[in-house]
Amino acid sequence: MAAKQPTTPAKPPSAATVTLKQLAPDLAATHGLTKKQTEEMLASLVEVVTTRLKAGDKVRLTGLGILQVRARPARTGRNPATGQPIEIKASRKIAFSAAKELKDAV
Repeated sequence: MAAKQPTTPAKPPSAATVTLKQLAPDLAATHGLTKKQTEEMLASLVEVVTTRLKAGDKVRLTGLGILQVRARPARTGRNPATGQPIEIKASRKIAFSAAKELKDAV
């Protein structure tokens, strides 16, 4: 009698990554614009949001969420290979807080 092989649980299918170029045709069709116009608008949106975040502003996208820059203080960490303590310098990171509408929709 052969030994029974342990079964591993199946991985759930991974979600597809959607880019701005893939969103453009849907928006273009919805608003009666060309794909190129919509791509340019989305690129401009990214530029404006980036500029505002660099200036230290919060960006609220109603129905989507809030983007803001948060300061991370310097801290002591550990090198995972050696376990030796290392200094991690202060940095800034972008934080996203999802809007209630987005949370409820998902």
